[in-house]
Amino acid sequence: MTETNLQPAIILVRPQLGENIGKAARAMLNFGLTEMRLVAPRDGWPNPAAGPTASGADQILDDAQVFETVADAIADCTHVYAATVRDRDMPKPVVTPREAAGQMHEIIRAGSRPAILFGPERAGLTNDDVSLADTVLTVPVNPGFGSLNLAQAVILAAYEYYQHGNETPAYQPSHPEGAANKQELLGLVEHIETELGKRGFFRSEDRRETQVRMIRNLIQNAHFSSQEVQTLRGIVKSLTLEPFER
Repeated sequence: MTETNLQPAIILVRPQLGENIGKAARAMLNFGLTEMRLVAPRDGWPNPAAGPTASGADQILDDAQVFETVADAIADCTHVYAATVRDRDMPKPVVTPREAAGQMHEIIRAGSRPAILFGPERAGLTNDDVSLADTVLTVPVNPGFGSLNLAQAVILAAYEYYQHGNETPAYQPSHPEGAANKQELLGLVEHIETELGKRGFFRSEDRRETQVRMIRNLIQNAHFSSQEVQTLRGIVKSLTLEPFER
Protein backbone atom coordinates (compact mmCIF):
# COMPACT_ATOMS: atom_id res chain seq x y z
CA MET A 1 0.00 0.00 0.00
CA THR A 2 1.08 3.57 -0.59
CA GLU A 3 0.48 6.77 1.31
CA THR A 4 -2.16 7.75 -1.24
CA ASN A 5 -4.57 4.95 -0.24
CA LEU A 6 -3.79 4.76 3.46
CA GLN A 7 -4.69 7.33 6.05
CA PRO A 8 -5.26 7.53 9.79
CA ALA A 9 -8.45 5.96 11.10
CA ILE A 10 -10.48 8.44 13.13
CA ILE A 11 -12.16 6.36 15.84
CA LEU A 12 -14.98 7.86 17.89
CA VAL A 13 -15.35 5.80 21.05
CA ARG A 14 -18.88 5.58 22.43
CA PRO A 15 -20.01 8.88 20.90
CA GLN A 16 -23.21 10.16 22.48
CA LEU A 17 -24.89 12.53 20.03
CA GLY A 18 -25.48 12.00 16.33
CA GLU A 19 -24.99 15.74 15.79
CA ASN A 20 -21.44 15.48 17.11
CA ILE A 21 -20.65 12.54 14.84
CA GLY A 22 -21.81 14.65 11.91
CA LYS A 23 -19.65 17.58 13.00
CA ALA A 24 -16.66 15.26 13.34
CA ALA A 25 -17.26 13.96 9.80
CA ARG A 26 -17.33 17.52 8.51
CA ALA A 27 -14.07 18.30 10.32
CA MET A 28 -12.45 15.20 8.84
CA LEU A 29 -13.44 15.96 5.25
CA ASN A 30 -12.25 19.56 5.57
CA PHE A 31 -8.75 18.10 5.69
CA GLY A 32 -9.09 15.06 3.49
CA LEU A 33 -9.66 12.33 6.06
CA THR A 34 -12.42 9.84 5.27
CA GLU A 35 -11.80 6.78 7.48
CA MET A 36 -14.33 7.08 10.31
CA ARG A 37 -14.90 4.25 12.77
CA LEU A 38 -17.49 4.23 15.54
CA VAL A 39 -17.28 2.17 18.71
CA ALA A 40 -20.63 1.45 20.36
CA PRO A 41 -22.39 4.72 19.54
CA ARG A 42 -24.88 5.38 22.32
CA ASP A 43 -27.90 5.96 20.07
CA GLY A 44 -27.06 3.30 17.52
CA TRP A 45 -26.10 3.70 13.89
CA PRO A 46 -27.13 5.05 11.43
CA ASN A 47 -28.31 8.11 13.29
CA PRO A 48 -30.51 10.61 11.38
CA ALA A 49 -29.25 13.47 13.54
CA ALA A 50 -25.74 13.17 12.07
CA GLY A 51 -26.57 14.12 8.48
CA PRO A 52 -27.52 17.79 8.86
CA THR A 53 -24.44 18.68 10.90
CA ALA A 54 -22.12 16.86 8.47
CA SER A 55 -22.83 19.69 5.99
CA GLY A 56 -22.14 17.58 2.92
CA ALA A 57 -19.72 15.05 4.38
CA ASP A 58 -22.41 12.38 4.00
CA GLN A 59 -20.15 9.85 2.30
CA ILE A 60 -18.03 9.63 5.44
CA LEU A 61 -21.15 8.83 7.46
CA ASP A 62 -22.34 6.30 4.89
CA ASP A 63 -18.97 4.53 4.91
CA ALA A 64 -18.43 4.68 8.68
CA GLN A 65 -17.67 1.28 10.20
CA VAL A 66 -19.22 0.30 13.54
CA PHE A 67 -17.46 -1.87 16.12
CA GLU A 68 -18.48 -3.21 19.50
CA THR A 69 -15.14 -2.64 21.20
CA VAL A 70 -12.06 -0.45 20.86
CA ALA A 71 -9.95 -3.58 20.43
CA ASP A 72 -12.01 -4.55 17.38
CA ALA A 73 -11.81 -1.05 15.91
CA ILE A 74 -8.01 -0.90 16.08
CA ALA A 75 -7.33 -4.50 15.04
CA ASP A 76 -5.73 -3.58 11.69
CA CYS A 77 -3.81 -0.54 13.02
CA THR A 78 -0.16 -0.65 13.99
CA HIS A 79 0.08 2.54 16.07
CA VAL A 80 -2.75 4.05 18.06
CA TYR A 81 -2.96 7.54 19.57
CA ALA A 82 -5.34 8.29 22.43
CA ALA A 83 -6.59 11.87 22.38
CA THR A 84 -6.89 13.11 25.96
CA VAL A 85 -6.01 16.18 27.98
CA ARG A 86 -6.09 14.38 31.33
CA ASP A 87 -2.89 13.22 32.97
CA ARG A 88 -2.78 9.42 32.91
CA ASP A 89 -0.51 7.47 35.18
CA MET A 90 0.74 5.31 32.34
CA PRO A 91 4.23 5.00 30.88
CA LYS A 92 3.32 6.24 27.40
CA PRO A 93 4.94 8.93 25.27
CA VAL A 94 2.93 12.14 24.95
CA VAL A 95 2.84 14.14 21.71
CA THR A 96 1.03 17.15 20.28
CA PRO A 97 -1.12 16.89 17.13
CA ARG A 98 1.76 18.37 15.12
CA GLU A 99 4.22 15.77 16.37
CA ALA A 100 1.68 13.01 15.82
CA ALA A 101 1.12 14.20 12.24
CA GLY A 102 4.78 13.71 11.36
CA GLN A 103 4.84 10.30 12.98
CA MET A 104 1.66 9.18 11.22
CA HIS A 105 3.02 10.15 7.82
CA GLU A 106 6.09 8.05 8.55
CA ILE A 107 3.93 5.12 9.65
CA ILE A 108 1.88 5.34 6.47
CA ARG A 109 4.99 5.60 4.29
CA ALA A 110 6.02 2.29 5.85
CA GLY A 111 2.73 0.78 4.68
CA SER A 112 0.93 0.67 8.03
CA ARG A 113 -2.21 2.35 9.33
CA PRO A 114 -2.26 4.58 12.43
CA ALA A 115 -5.41 5.51 14.32
CA ILE A 116 -6.57 8.19 16.73
CA LEU A 117 -9.05 7.44 19.50
CA PHE A 118 -11.45 10.19 20.58
CA GLY A 119 -13.56 9.59 23.67
CA PRO A 120 -17.22 10.32 24.36
CA GLU A 121 -18.24 13.93 24.78
CA ARG A 122 -18.98 13.93 28.50
CA ALA A 123 -16.11 11.99 30.06
CA GLY A 124 -13.55 11.24 27.34
CA LEU A 125 -11.57 8.02 27.08
CA THR A 126 -11.36 5.63 30.00
CA ASN A 127 -8.07 4.32 31.32
CA ASP A 128 -8.90 0.97 29.70
CA ASP A 129 -9.26 2.74 26.34
CA VAL A 130 -5.97 4.57 26.78
CA SER A 131 -4.20 1.37 27.80
CA LEU A 132 -4.79 0.05 24.26
CA ALA A 133 -2.97 3.00 22.74
CA ASP A 134 0.72 3.40 22.03
CA THR A 135 0.91 7.15 22.47
CA VAL A 136 -1.10 9.86 24.20
CA LEU A 137 -2.06 12.79 21.97
CA THR A 138 -2.59 16.01 23.90
CA VAL A 139 -3.55 19.39 22.49
CA PRO A 140 -1.70 22.30 24.12
CA VAL A 141 -4.52 24.44 25.49
CA ASN A 142 -5.13 27.04 28.15
CA PRO A 143 -4.42 25.18 31.41
CA GLY A 144 -7.22 27.14 33.03
CA PHE A 145 -9.77 25.96 30.47
CA GLY A 146 -8.81 22.81 28.60
CA SER A 147 -12.26 21.70 27.49
CA LEU A 148 -12.56 20.81 23.79
CA ASN A 149 -15.65 19.40 22.16
CA LEU A 150 -15.41 16.32 19.96
CA ALA A 151 -15.37 18.13 16.61
CA GLN A 152 -12.74 20.60 17.84
CA ALA A 153 -10.44 17.78 18.88
CA VAL A 154 -10.91 15.99 15.56
CA ILE A 155 -10.32 19.10 13.47
CA LEU A 156 -7.08 19.97 15.28
CA ALA A 157 -5.65 16.52 14.62
CA ALA A 158 -6.93 16.46 11.01
CA TYR A 159 -5.56 19.93 10.30
CA GLU A 160 -2.07 19.10 11.51
CA TYR A 161 -2.06 15.85 9.53
CA TYR A 162 -3.14 17.66 6.36
CA GLN A 163 -0.66 20.50 6.85
CA HIS A 164 2.24 18.11 7.35
CA GLY A 165 1.53 16.48 4.02
CA ASN A 166 0.74 19.69 2.15
CA GLU A 167 3.12 20.05 -0.79
CA THR A 168 2.04 23.55 -1.79
CA PRO A 169 5.32 25.48 -2.08
CA ALA A 170 5.88 28.35 0.29
CA TYR A 171 5.64 31.80 -1.27
CA GLN A 172 8.88 32.97 -2.79
CA PRO A 173 9.39 36.42 -4.34
CA SER A 174 9.72 35.91 -8.07
CA HIS A 175 12.63 37.70 -9.74
CA PRO A 176 13.40 36.04 -13.08
CA GLU A 177 16.19 38.55 -13.63
CA GLY A 178 17.85 37.64 -10.34
CA ALA A 179 17.59 38.87 -6.76
CA ALA A 180 19.87 41.71 -5.74
CA ASN A 181 22.97 40.67 -3.83
CA LYS A 182 24.17 42.36 -0.66
CA GLN A 183 26.70 44.48 -2.50
CA GLU A 184 23.97 45.94 -4.69
CA LEU A 185 21.69 46.56 -1.73
CA LEU A 186 24.42 48.22 0.32
CA GLY A 187 25.32 50.32 -2.72
CA LEU A 188 21.75 51.58 -2.84
CA VAL A 189 21.78 52.30 0.90
CA GLU A 190 25.04 54.23 0.61
CA HIS A 191 23.72 56.13 -2.40
CA ILE A 192 20.60 57.16 -0.48
CA GLU A 193 22.61 57.98 2.64
CA THR A 194 25.02 60.19 0.69
CA GLU A 195 22.29 62.16 -1.04
CA LEU A 196 20.27 62.57 2.15
CA GLY A 197 23.39 63.80 3.93
CA LYS A 198 23.97 66.44 1.26
CA ARG A 199 20.45 67.76 1.77
CA GLY A 200 20.55 67.95 5.54
CA PHE A 201 18.27 65.01 6.26
CA PHE A 202 20.41 63.90 9.19
CA ARG A 203 19.85 66.90 11.43
CA SER A 204 21.38 65.21 14.46
CA GLU A 205 24.60 63.20 14.32
CA ASP A 206 23.47 61.36 17.45
CA ARG A 207 20.52 59.94 15.53
CA ARG A 208 22.26 59.42 12.20
CA GLU A 209 23.37 55.85 12.93
CA THR A 210 19.85 54.82 13.99
CA GLN A 211 18.30 56.44 10.92
CA VAL A 212 20.76 54.78 8.57
CA ARG A 213 20.08 51.43 10.20
CA MET A 214 16.37 51.96 9.66
CA ILE A 215 16.92 52.76 5.98
CA ARG A 216 19.12 49.68 5.60
CA ASN A 217 16.43 47.46 7.15
CA LEU A 218 13.79 48.99 4.90
CA ILE A 219 15.86 48.19 1.81
CA GLN A 220 16.84 44.71 2.97
CA ASN A 221 13.28 43.73 3.86
CA ALA A 222 11.93 44.75 0.46
CA HIS A 223 13.71 41.84 -1.32
CA PHE A 224 14.48 43.87 -4.42
CA SER A 225 15.75 42.34 -7.64
CA SER A 226 18.95 43.59 -9.27
CA GLN A 227 16.91 45.49 -11.85
CA GLU A 228 14.77 47.09 -9.16
CA VAL A 229 17.86 48.29 -7.32
CA GLN A 230 19.21 49.86 -10.51
CA THR A 231 15.85 51.52 -11.15
CA LEU A 232 15.77 52.95 -7.63
CA ARG A 233 19.31 54.27 -7.96
CA GLY A 234 18.26 55.94 -11.21
CA ILE A 235 15.28 57.52 -9.44
CA VAL A 236 17.47 58.81 -6.58
CA LYS A 237 19.96 60.23 -9.08
CA SER A 238 17.22 61.95 -11.07
CA LEU A 239 15.68 63.47 -7.96
CA THR A 240 19.00 64.82 -6.71
CA LEU A 241 20.31 66.34 -9.97
CA GLU A 242 20.57 70.11 -9.97
CA PRO A 243 18.35 71.80 -12.59
CA PHE A 244 21.27 72.69 -14.85
CA GLU A 245 22.42 69.07 -14.86
CA ARG A 246 19.12 67.71 -16.22
